[in-house]
Amino acid sequence: MEKRVMTVSKRRRGLTVASALLGGVLVLSACSSGDNDASGSSNDTSQAKADEAAAKKTSEADIKITPKDGSDNASINNSAAVTVSKGTLTDVSMTTADGAEVAGALSADKTSWKPSAQLERSTTYKLAAEAKDSDGRVAHENASFTTVSPTNSFIGNFTPEDGSTVGVGMPVSINFDKAITNKSAVQKGITVSSSSGQEVVGHWFNANRIDFRPDDYWTENSTVTLKLALDGVEGADGVYGVQQKAVTFKIGRNQVTYVDAKTKQMKVTQDGKTVKTIPISAGSPENKTYEGIMVMSEKFKETRMNGATVGFTDDDGKGEYDIKDVPHAIRLTNSGTFVHGNYWGAKSIFGSVNTSHGCVGLSDTKGANDKGTAGYWFYNNSIVGDVVIVQNTGDKTVSPDNGLNGWNLSWADWKAGSAA
Repeated sequence: MEKRVMTVSKRRRGLTVASALLGGVLVLSACSSGDNDASGSSNDTSQAKADEAAAKKTSEADIKITPKDGSDNASINNSAAVTVSKGTLTDVSMTTADGAEVAGALSADKTSWKPSAQLERSTTYKLAAEAKDSDGRVAHENASFTTVSPTNSFIGNFTPEDGSTVGVGMPVSINFDKAITNKSAVQKGITVSSSSGQEVVGHWFNANRIDFRPDDYWTENSTVTLKLALDGVEGADGVYGVQQKAVTFKIGRNQVTYVDAKTKQMKVTQDGKTVKTIPISAGSPENKTYEGIMVMSEKFKETRMNGATVGFTDDDGKGEYDIKDVPHAIRLTNSGTFVHGNYWGAKSIFGSVNTSHGCVGLSDTKGANDKGTAGYWFYNNSIVGDVVIVQNTGDKTVSPDNGLNGWNLSWADWKAGSAA
């Protein structure tokens, strides 16, 4: 019995301790609860109100700048742009790293902005934009990027020029400043079309040059359009295009000139009809003129011709000839074949003997101002892109890539050089 009473007593003491502990917990809990009522709940409410107020003060205008901040190799055409949704742009500032301002234009609805001109390569630009939402709350965004470098980009130098009028033989010729390995992608970014509806095909002469032409000469009085959509096109590993433009040129009257080295006569035709016959002096038997279809690529009222530049030298290494004022010179090849005036030769050679180093000479007068000479007439009645067909010289046919002379390839061979 005593043992049992002791056990009950111990149990009672345990309960009392437990009750005290529990009471302490309850008291502590009550104190904590009381403190929350006094300050915690108030703080929660205040914070919620602060958060709500802050949310109300944040602008809904969402500004986006492209390219992303920190970008490199950015396009010089389409990279820089600022747009905003749920608001309107109130201020956009674009500067180079040295602080030079870049002009730009805001859209009519004030939701977009872009530079007014093409950007420079290898240049770091900074953009800062500000916008407001419908409640007038302001948002800001900033970004900095660097445009593609010359090392990592390529451009194509093309002929003819925008807005020019050229002869029916003028191809569109593009020479790239970097070797192109992805020819298919680059060619797909180039479109050449004619108002005549002629099929136009590109032909790669090498990794840097592609020319475009139709099967036959361009239709007279037509318009040809060249479109370059090469911006961002990877032409070689890590090398991207930067050009995005369209140019147009006109085709003039159909003029084709036939040079016969055997008869030593030049026949100028327009629309298939002979308009003038001119006596000439072609390349001598030792220095024959190339045969084939050639296209006028440059015209000079006067120019210097030095034999040393094209391999004609004396034993002392100097040019076999050096004429500083050759009149009425029209280039036919890159290697130095011209139709040009000749004032130093006897008048009797024209039409009777071939004496030149490979050019086609016409009677002319020193100074290039004598309107009565054959050289003056031909020069003033010719335009870049006119065709000159040289026959019966006994020499080889001019290489298609020596000048603008791709017409010496058959249409099948021309099309075989396309990467499209």
